[in-house]
Amino acid sequence: MISVEAAMEAVLDLVTPLETEEIALRAANGRVLSQPVVAQRSQPPFAASSMDGYALRRAEVEPDAMFKVVGEAAAGHGYTGTLRAGQAIRIFTGAPIPDGADFVVIQEDVTRRGNLITLGHRIDDKNNIRPAGGDFTQGEELTALRILRPADVALLAAMNVARVPVTRKPVIAILATGDELVQPGESPGLDQIIASNSYGLAAMFEDAGAEVRMLPIARDTAASLKQAFALARGADLIVTIGGASVGDHDLIAPVAAELGMEQAFYKVAMRPGKPLMAGKIGSSAMIGLPGNPVSAMVCGAVFVLPMLRRMLGLQDVQAPLRDAPLGRSIGPNGPRAHYMRAQLRDGELYPADRQDSSLLSVLAQADALMVRPPADPARNAGDMQQYILI
Repeated sequence: MISVEAAMEAVLDLVTPLETEEIALRAANGRVLSQPVVAQRSQPPFAASSMDGYALRRAEVEPDAMFKVVGEAAAGHGYTGTLRAGQAIRIFTGAPIPDGADFVVIQEDVTRRGNLITLGHRIDDKNNIRPAGGDFTQGEELTALRILRPADVALLAAMNVARVPVTRKPVIAILATGDELVQPGESPGLDQIIASNSYGLAAMFEDAGAEVRMLPIARDTAASLKQAFALARGADLIVTIGGASVGDHDLIAPVAAELGMEQAFYKVAMRPGKPLMAGKIGSSAMIGLPGNPVSAMVCGAVFVLPMLRRMLGLQDVQAPLRDAPLGRSIGPNGPRAHYMRAQLRDGELYPADRQDSSLLSVLAQADALMVRPPADPARNAGDMQQYILI
């Protein structure tokens, strides 16, 4: 049995960043930008008005000054002439500043009669002009590596970038095992349960940027498992659920070994999730998660998500450890690291009273895993504890 830290190092060694693919900008949200992208134009591409008003010469701006309106400039429809002394151009937000103008007086500071305008007594010194390239200039880069957010997508669009280089989505094959399992919506027998782990893990991995292949449930026979592993062929990562222990019906390890798996470790000193195994099978990384629902989900968050982030090429792959005071006192921890389901309320951590690894209802109410090291002593309310968000 190895430590969580040693297991983390081992699983990360099983995977490497995947190759780059180019996709349409419309599909780029949430993907990992794998290479810097260069702006194809400046923004704004011309000096533009930031207000509705009148474009004129700053040197002529004074209280009660009068100007003749000789044209109009709107967004997408600039004024093509050149502004001369004593002239003004009616201008709207986003329109190009006409040649010869260097100031926009806002319409609230102007009185207009026909084609003549008169300036008010108090004109703000602000020129109300957005300079060309004031946001970014042609050739500027959006740096990698980053998970593209909606704001990044908008920036890429403004840069006139239609195709985006991103890391290919890791393909994760999820293989649940066990004669006791049936799919949601089916009618289970008296000694059967509904397969929940696959669905929770698939949602977790897809949220993190993976392409998930959910395989049919494998029965507790070597033949069924071999067929399932054949279906998983070509995946970047194979995640098995259940059957990784050492009971008579736990066949994952021997079948995987027969298929050539190179095992990195088996068993981790943690709660929940002790019967965890990992290795390589062919070109695919493999991790065998426990069958208990909470154990599978916790191990997915602690180990599989960092593997996924490593494949996406991200730098900080592990969930950051945060600190918060305990909201209530707790007893001492045992010999294994404990990832306790907890809630954050008013800035304090409240670990759930029930920590059984089968209780999905408790996990669904939690928004944090409180991380207790092995042999951690009893703690009082107010003591600082580390946690990760889930």
